[in-house]
Amino acid sequence: MVGMKKPLVVITRKLPDPVETRMRELFDARLNVDDQPMTQAELVAAMREAEVLVPTVTDRIDAALIEQAGPALKLIANYGNGVDNIDVAAAARKGIAVTNTPNVLNEDTADMTMALILAVPRRLTEGAAIFRTSGKWAGWSPTWMLGHRIHGKRLGIVGMGRIGAAVARRAKAFGLAIHYHNRHRAAPAVEEGLEATWWESLDQMLARVDIVSVNCPSTPATFHLLSARRLALMQPTAYIVNTARGGIIDENALIAMLDDGRLAGAGLDVFEHEPAVDKRLLKLAERGKVVLLPHMGSATIEGRIDMGEKVIINIRTWCDGHKPPDRVLPPRG
Repeated sequence: MVGMKKPLVVITRKLPDPVETRMRELFDARLNVDDQPMTQAELVAAMREAEVLVPTVTDRIDAALIEQAGPALKLIANYGNGVDNIDVAAAARKGIAVTNTPNVLNEDTADMTMALILAVPRRLTEGAAIFRTSGKWAGWSPTWMLGHRIHGKRLGIVGMGRIGAAVARRAKAFGLAIHYHNRHRAAPAVEEGLEATWWESLDQMLARVDIVSVNCPSTPATFHLLSARRLALMQPTAYIVNTARGGIIDENALIAMLDDGRLAGAGLDVFEHEPAVDKRLLKLAERGKVVLLPHMGSATIEGRIDMGEKVIINIRTWCDGHKPPDRVLPPRG
């Protein structure tokens, strides 16, 4: 890129300082210093002017917005693993490439998933709240704050991709029996290493496990994959953990089942209508039925810097006239 005009890159949210500094060195980068989400009008203006747009998962880049893109915009380099916030097909029709940042958050998300698998049955947030609310406790008692052991329980993983496999490795070390449902069966070496049981039928797996971990991507096919009917298949003593996307679970059905005791509890890092959180979930959290986190499964300094480096590589590769390594193609059909 030496001697070449730097492309105008518009970044919709504040990124870690090392990432922004490098972007300023390489590109004509327009930063969002205040980190205020762009309004629809601001996104339209950015799309009309930029050569590269760097949105995040909170920016809805739909077909109507893409249609208003200026002729200079040729790349949407998403700062995020998923691209459910972008109409990839509409971008392709407009001649705009889309990239993402895959495989940098697997371990971070798996760590958070395992934390929730522990936190919900063992009532960790309830215990921590004792000191926040009263500043004291009455002392140890044989029957106080009893939770449930996870060792020896069955974990059902919905989506045995890289994150699902990382969750399985952690869970196996905690003594959980690994079960999973995936479109395609894992390689024999993976199954053997994890001592994992594959279920072709999601329904059958849900009825037999003690904890369900949702780790599949968000696609039209997985919207409400955990529907009211499927949630009803779970045992009333079972727990469910979701660190993928909120829309994969029918949130209304989940709330109803938690409220009347048809499920033992849930750990949620994502929500169907985030950033809004259903007030009924907040009330369930007060009752100790759910552990709620503000979509922080990928929130590590290392992970966010790695994401930024992938964005930079995708932009530089595009600038050099080559196919970006993390290009996302529209679905066939």
